[in-house]
Amino acid sequence: MSELFVFLLFSSFMLILFSGFPVAFILGGVGVLFATLGSILVSFEIYDVAELRTIGFVANRTFSTISSYSLIPMSMFIFMGYMLDRSGIAERLIEAMRRVLGKTPGGLAIAVVLIGVVLAASTGIIGASVVLLSTIALPTMFKAGYAKWISAGTVGATGCLGILVPPSIMLVVMGDQLRIPVGDLFMGAIVPGLLLATSFVLFIFIYALLKPSNMPKLVLEEDGGISKFDIILDISKALFAPLLLVLTVLGSIIAGIASPTEASGIGAAGATLLAWSSGRLKWQDLRIVCYQTGRSVAFLYALIFGASCFSVVLRGYGGDEVIENALYALPLSPEGVLFCVIFIIFLLGFFLDWMEIVLIIAPLVMPILVNFGFDPVWVAILMALCLQTSFLTPPVGMALFYIRSAASDISMAEIYKGAVPFVLLQLLTLSIVALYPSLVTWLLK
Repeated sequence: MSELFVFLLFSSFMLILFSGFPVAFILGGVGVLFATLGSILVSFEIYDVAELRTIGFVANRTFSTISSYSLIPMSMFIFMGYMLDRSGIAERLIEAMRRVLGKTPGGLAIAVVLIGVVLAASTGIIGASVVLLSTIALPTMFKAGYAKWISAGTVGATGCLGILVPPSIMLVVMGDQLRIPVGDLFMGAIVPGLLLATSFVLFIFIYALLKPSNMPKLVLEEDGGISKFDIILDISKALFAPLLLVLTVLGSIIAGIASPTEASGIGAAGATLLAWSSGRLKWQDLRIVCYQTGRSVAFLYALIFGASCFSVVLRGYGGDEVIENALYALPLSPEGVLFCVIFIIFLLGFFLDWMEIVLIIAPLVMPILVNFGFDPVWVAILMALCLQTSFLTPPVGMALFYIRSAASDISMAEIYKGAVPFVLLQLLTLSIVALYPSLVTWLLK
């Protein structure tokens, strides 16, 4: 009987999800709906499950979430990302790297990847990174003769690095929900994130050698007698400030000098200082950044509250026991069960945002995987890598729609085509990290 109600609970959520209502309201609404159903079943002594009074536990969870220090970095890193978006760092970087890598096969696309890594380590906001790169990089790539599909794929995949490369908003939320120190997740994600970016660069370089017509070398304009030393000096100046900020934030966490909460405050203050020093910080800009931060944080908290309501009712119907029994009943080795869980998360990423998966699915399966003897940080990073692909997988990968909204002269078919090779690269990186857990855990020792 429990299996039937759990199936109906998830099916109702998936069905209503396509209605277009905000996901936070769908999660909470489905939870209340099934709690009401539970009260009816209990009153007729049909089945003892979650009742409406179960929703009272949500208030306790809500208060616990609001008062949780582990979620404070989320708002600070979001503010840091929006403020750096206003500082003009990306524009200066792409101009400097254009001169350095212009004659390299696929040099312009490689420059976009390198800039994306810097933005990912500085912001951690997917929407801001993808839209920013689409705005400043796509026109340059099209003008240079790059194929539209490979340009869109490069921008989309690179912009998505922010969800994995620390400081990542997803890792902050994941740490809170899975009871894993955020600092451990940050350290565990560094090597996989760099490995993923390296795979992008290698793919672009090899493809440019094989198909130079799709990624021609950039014909540079005369630099007015500027020497190579001056060009290197320009790119050093453009990289110095954001790299110093990243090293300060992440270095203080890794070295144990500051907690993630304290480091996030340093990052927010540093980003504000960078924007002010570049002449981009006016009162109107500060107001817009604060508004964007407040809206993003409110959206994330609304999802957390809605998911809390859903998960409380799910547990009331015995959903955690159903999932636990189903995983233990699989005729597979522990590694096979882990593969099955990751594969299910990958499939869910086609239809659900990372937030719903982190808030609902991950807390249910993580204790089971830990009981099998797997390192929780390693499992969390595997989930994060898998969820990162969800931003690029058609039909509802959010990064694909961010590109379309910022570049109206490219079709969705070309955007989908460009996403495919980078999704395969992400799956390859996921496989490598799964085979070699030390890539995640070596910084933790």
